[in-house]
Amino acid sequence: MTTSAPVVLIAEELAPSVLGVLGTGVEIRHVDGADRSALLPALAEAAAVMIRSATQIDAEALAAAPNLKVVARAGIGLDNVDVAAATERGVMVVNAPTSNIVSAAEHAVALLLAAARHIPAADASLREGQWKRSAFTGVEVTEKTVGVVGLGRIGQLVAQRLAAFDVELIAYDPYIQPGRAAQLGVRMVSLEELLRESDFLTIHLPRTPETVGLIGAAELATTKRGVIVVNAARGGLVDEAALADALRSGQVGAAGIDVYATEPCTDSPLFALPNAVVTPHLGASTTEAQDKAGAAVARSVRLALLGEFVPDAVNVQAGGVVAEDVRPGLPLAEKLGRVFTSVAGGLAQSVTVDVRGKLAEFDVSVLSLAVLKGVFSDVVEEQVTYVNAPLLAEQRGLEIALTSDPESPTYRNYVRVCGAMADGTQVTVSGTLFGKNQVPRLTEVAGFEIDLAASGHLLFFVYADRPGIVGAVGAALGEAGINIAGAQVSRADEGGEALMAVTVDSPVGAELLEEIAGLIGAKDARAADLTTL
Repeated sequence: MTTSAPVVLIAEELAPSVLGVLGTGVEIRHVDGADRSALLPALAEAAAVMIRSATQIDAEALAAAPNLKVVARAGIGLDNVDVAAATERGVMVVNAPTSNIVSAAEHAVALLLAAARHIPAADASLREGQWKRSAFTGVEVTEKTVGVVGLGRIGQLVAQRLAAFDVELIAYDPYIQPGRAAQLGVRMVSLEELLRESDFLTIHLPRTPETVGLIGAAELATTKRGVIVVNAARGGLVDEAALADALRSGQVGAAGIDVYATEPCTDSPLFALPNAVVTPHLGASTTEAQDKAGAAVARSVRLALLGEFVPDAVNVQAGGVVAEDVRPGLPLAEKLGRVFTSVAGGLAQSVTVDVRGKLAEFDVSVLSLAVLKGVFSDVVEEQVTYVNAPLLAEQRGLEIALTSDPESPTYRNYVRVCGAMADGTQVTVSGTLFGKNQVPRLTEVAGFEIDLAASGHLLFFVYADRPGIVGAVGAALGEAGINIAGAQVSRADEGGEALMAVTVDSPVGAELLEEIAGLIGAKDARAADLTTL
């Protein structure tokens, strides 16, 4: 039996404001989402289900919900939602991608101040009956240099708040235009310069193969002695063992750490050090963040049930009307965006997406969004969607243009991404859809023609064409225990520049990539991860 009002199933405890935002016109039901025997039958009449992290909305749960229109996760992560299965069933998935950014920024500032003044250690000492003022002499923040590694939304909020302390703000982020940084009063520098100049260093990057271990022993050795390091972004960006050694030696004066390489974490070398301020991943743990998350997804649920545009939909097929013939182009365009960012090594000032062939007979505006989604997926902290990708581009000063032509002299369907870089150079990547199953393939990278599946872990090396290079790369990867799935070499002229594209079965870290580049004298070496697409 179905009810006239759509049923909104609340499967976990949410902020009280949620009910008010949902308003009238819906029937609210509650269930313990962690209890599968209760959840599955409760989903039978649900038009919407609202969850946090304990409820698993997988293919089985979706199959039990024939009337379901929207899954709403009151938070950022979607690990407990099978987005692909939801998309296939036409179920919209929404989350609250910006609900915790203020809380995360404030926690980073709190860690910085607590580390600068040794507040936790002094508190513990006094509670033990000791009055040791001289043992906890701290440093002022005012008139110091603060280095922000990653100037995305949270990094910008941290910079804005620290500006009130009359500090000099510098930042490293290859994916933001200097003009945008200047508006924030931030001077863009290289990572090496930031490490040398900073009195305080705060990290706000996503965790990717390129950023894991970004700040290790070698980097910490180049900092000012006594620098204060804060990581409230993602675990593993700072090498915890190296940081502990630097704290013991005094090279790092103090640290504030909220995230760890493996979580939950109850055993770290940092925990025994009095000059380390440690918290158990509390960045989003505020009443306001939880309230914002609940209210945001409640608004999305209302819009979805009304059949209106939903800003925080993460699956475009459910969030908007896309022609069936265009849908295979979405993963191709996104993969081209990811490869473009990898090959470019930084953010372009403008990007043109050129669509040719049968695809161009339809509205292909969504393909430019897919390219932007790929461009930003590995370089910003928040989850990138088809909806927030244009905003990310606007915030970073990236202009996007789209051209299309049903005439294609080479492929039935063809997408080319061309970016103009700040130094005047152009970077291009192109691809097509191959065969009956419309499989994405790369057809050109950085001006070199190739024919390679757009999937897996990809490596690109540009070098002077000569014998022995393929073998040298294969030997280096083999010695590292990395299996090659496929390789291809492209060149314009014998003895000129060549591009080697290699598909491998496992990620290749920045250190190994650099080692191989040095071994073969490569002009450029890049890695792209397409395994999550």
